[in-house]
Amino acid sequence: MSTGFDRAGGDGLRRGERALVVLPDRSSEPNARTTDARLEEAAGLAEAISLDVADRVYFRIRQPRPATLFGKGQVEEIAARAEAAEAKVLVVDAALTPVQQKNLEDGTKAKVIDRTGLILEIFGERAATAEGRLQVELAHLDYQAGRLVRSWTHLERQRGGFGFLGGPGETQIEADRRLIRDRMARIRKELEQVKRTRALHRDRRKRAPWPVIALVGYTNAGKSTLFNRLTKAAVLAEDLLFATLDPTMREIQLPGFDKAILSDTVGFVSNLPTELVAAFRATLEEVASADLILHVRDIHHPDSDAQKTDVEQVLTSLGLGEGDGGPPRLEVWNKIDLLGGDDQEAVLNEAARRDDVVTLSALSGEGTDGLFTRMGQMLREGASVHHLRLPAGDGQRIAWLHRSGEVLDSRSEGDEMFLAVRLSPENWQRWQSL
Repeated sequence: MSTGFDRAGGDGLRRGERALVVLPDRSSEPNARTTDARLEEAAGLAEAISLDVADRVYFRIRQPRPATLFGKGQVEEIAARAEAAEAKVLVVDAALTPVQQKNLEDGTKAKVIDRTGLILEIFGERAATAEGRLQVELAHLDYQAGRLVRSWTHLERQRGGFGFLGGPGETQIEADRRLIRDRMARIRKELEQVKRTRALHRDRRKRAPWPVIALVGYTNAGKSTLFNRLTKAAVLAEDLLFATLDPTMREIQLPGFDKAILSDTVGFVSNLPTELVAAFRATLEEVASADLILHVRDIHHPDSDAQKTDVEQVLTSLGLGEGDGGPPRLEVWNKIDLLGGDDQEAVLNEAARRDDVVTLSALSGEGTDGLFTRMGQMLREGASVHHLRLPAGDGQRIAWLHRSGEVLDSRSEGDEMFLAVRLSPENWQRWQSL
């Protein structure tokens, strides 16, 4: 599915097209990331939709220009660099207004795509499920609606009073805006139905004896590689930003549990477009209903701490901040194999002092046994012993107790069974709903 950037850009984006990546560095904005790391991420976003990044550059922006964002001299330099690199696409790592986008295209003679449009394009390519495609389309229509003036100037002519699309004197652009609003309303209704269906599935899982573990983390932190390692599945795991879009669920075995459900989710990113935060809230609700959250971090990345902050901010927006009473959280420091001797030793020593961290390499499998053990321990934390009496013939519920908890004692008296069972708070709730 394409997000339709071809309308905004005229001729559309083609795979392998040469691109110039430009980062506006606004000195007044605090940012924990280095300029090089931000440029590297922007280039990674461009490469994720198969653009050929021919050059990258950043400019210090002291006073953003309403018409072009960049100063006049900077626009001229960007145009010269694009021409020298034979770049037909200009990727600006910032949110541009429709006017800024149009003026930059005029000034550089290149198709311009901003950070929001770029991420929408990636999500459009990655969406695999019906829900994912609906969410992408909704986000894109929201983005596109504000760019009709800029991109569909040939539609400014008046529409006549005949036909079913518009009344007397309605301009084509007004009709197109109305069509977009109507389509967005239909998509929202469809998504509400999907949301209700997902809620029913979550309710069924809550009644089942299996805990749900959600993987979250910055995009490209190694979540899908870890997911594949733990589940022996074959989810797309490439060295690309947003390689996974739709949540995927698989069964895993954990010490002390019959089984558990592992959920892989879309990667987070800094400055995620507001259109997408809203559109993908339903997808991320899987995280809110989990019994345990694994925050996968690329501990080798120079901006690992800043990436952690971005993930925490998104979780907080979902009501899953540290003090919000959400599911327990375990940090998984991934890519430990990429660290050098002294750096690796320092990271391992720090992790050893904390009980909310495990270290591993999802690629090699080193450390995954420790992760399995720690997940089992955390899911059993807070477990209490319950003394239960039930009919001896209730084999289904007795089997449930053996699968879901630790049966410490059992005895039968006549037609009744008496059991002492250690259950987690979540499984105790599930037992009460059986």
